Amino acid sequence: MTPTSTATASRPRPGYRSFPFTFNWGLAVLTTQGPAYLIESQGVTRLNRRAFLQTGLAATIGAIPATRSFASVQPRFDLLIRGGNLLDGTGNPAYPADIGIIGDRIAAIGTISPAQGQRVIEAGGKTVTPGFIDIHTHSDDSILVYPNADSRIHQGVTTEVTGNCGSSEAPAPRATEDERARRLEEEAGVHLPYSNVDSYLSALSKRQIAVNQALLLGQGSIREMVAGPDDRELSADELKQVLRIVEEGLEQGAFGISTGLEYTPGRFTPTDEIVAMARVTARYGALYASHIRNEELRLLEAIAEAIHIGRSAGVRVEISHFKAAGRMNWDKQGPALDLIEAARRSGIEVLADAYPYPAYSTGLSIFLSSWVLDGGWEKAEERLKDPASVSKVISEIGQRVKQDPGGFDRIVLSRLREESQRDFIGKHVEEIAAGWRISPAEATVRLLLENQGSIGFVGFGMSESNVEQALAHPLVMIGSDGSSMAPTGPAAGSRPHPRSYGAFPRVLSHFVREQKVMDLPTAIKKMTSLPADQVGLKGRGRIARGMFADLVVFDPESIRDEATFEDPHQFASGIQHVLVNGKSVIEDGKSTGNRPGLALRRG
Repeated sequence: MTPTSTATASRPRPGYRSFPFTFNWGLAVLTTQGPAYLIESQGVTRLNRRAFLQTGLAATIGAIPATRSFASVQPRFDLLIRGGNLLDGTGNPAYPADIGIIGDRIAAIGTISPAQGQRVIEAGGKTVTPGFIDIHTHSDDSILVYPNADSRIHQGVTTEVTGNCGSSEAPAPRATEDERARRLEEEAGVHLPYSNVDSYLSALSKRQIAVNQALLLGQGSIREMVAGPDDRELSADELKQVLRIVEEGLEQGAFGISTGLEYTPGRFTPTDEIVAMARVTARYGALYASHIRNEELRLLEAIAEAIHIGRSAGVRVEISHFKAAGRMNWDKQGPALDLIEAARRSGIEVLADAYPYPAYSTGLSIFLSSWVLDGGWEKAEERLKDPASVSKVISEIGQRVKQDPGGFDRIVLSRLREESQRDFIGKHVEEIAAGWRISPAEATVRLLLENQGSIGFVGFGMSESNVEQALAHPLVMIGSDGSSMAPTGPAAGSRPHPRSYGAFPRVLSHFVREQKVMDLPTAIKKMTSLPADQVGLKGRGRIARGMFADLVVFDPESIRDEATFEDPHQFASGIQHVLVNGKSVIEDGKSTGNRPGLALRRG
């Protein structure tokens, strides 16, 4: 008998009702035939019947004959989830049990009478799991605009890890605080100024959010604060300043740092500079997450760099949105996974995350070379308008697109800044170029110029078989790379990647139920305990007594992603209930409007 996982000391005989209740550190249970037990943290103590009645009945009644009732029973739990098949998040098989919740915590697991719940969720025939932890998201600012997090809660996400790919909403220059507060006021009607990690997390709390948020410090954001968007090494004093900012952010509750080494200024950052930041991170037991330097032609070199940083700094490593992009690079994915496995065997704590789609999404400026982007967008704009340099730019774009995604017809626009070009959303660059009667590379330059460099696209660069291989690998977790949004407001005018709405249900429907790439317990582990441990989220990612009541109730036979590349603003189906910190955010498949999420702080 294990007191930490059982709600009743013994299953009562037929004809008896069982009412577990807390007594000191455990549960007391009375059966009309046989002994009673007091379950404590130190062990199990046998009680005689008189001792039990003196201690137990003062609080509640144990198991009594169904035909007799000699005391009234007050509800013990704020909420009961009854009759579900529990997957605890560790990869163990499902088992039938009820869950009793008090406040924001799981208080009991086992066979529990419905009379013991102030409120009861009947989960018969459904699967109950820990809330999904999205280890890779970009909701830093969008959660402030969409605090209900509709695209997240409808797919079972209860915690997001933000600040990925080297870009985080905090820390940020104090000089830009008013500008960012004004933009948020225009988009969401709230005034929430912030600059450092502490004030940002406080802003999340004031906003009241539906899902938990855990922040990583963006290396690119910090470097730009100190040295601007320039392609150069930091001075000794600048590096000291960067390291102070990292330490301050970790002290204020950040869970680690991230890099975006394909973006500026991450692509300008030498490896040694990242190692120095990662060493500070390691001292706090925090995470280093990396959008690696190259996911295409030099994938293996980029994986090796991330592993080298982990080895040199002694830090946990997360390889973000693992993939081999571009048809000519698809055969590199197997060797890349081999590198990760070898690093694990050598003692380096490295894992990866991936999303369940054969397409990625990013900004169109990714196709510009470093020399073009050196100094920021204003300098890049000058070079794109300069006849002496633009021909070189056009040639380089063509070469880059050939590597990944493999053609301009694989680059589908998802978001544009220029209102007059919104009709281009959903069209690929080759199609737009034909209408303009110019080459696709020239059209790329024109699109960038006319949208001030702010233009998003979906790139169809991966193979389905590689996606399956990555998702099934035991060292790869599930991460959406999406954001909190809804089919209203600013997001409604875009056609985002469907991962923001459907990543987790897609894994459970397409890759588990239909393709049988992995079994259900394994998939749930990749969404719950594995990311919780990797990030360092205490009290989350598992179903056990004392853990936070972040829970999902869904039908494993009907759960499905409804969002598509053509119509992405569609909520998933098959999820009946989602709880965040013990409060319902989805009830009977619909949003409750509750916002019980927390701005989490490391430690």
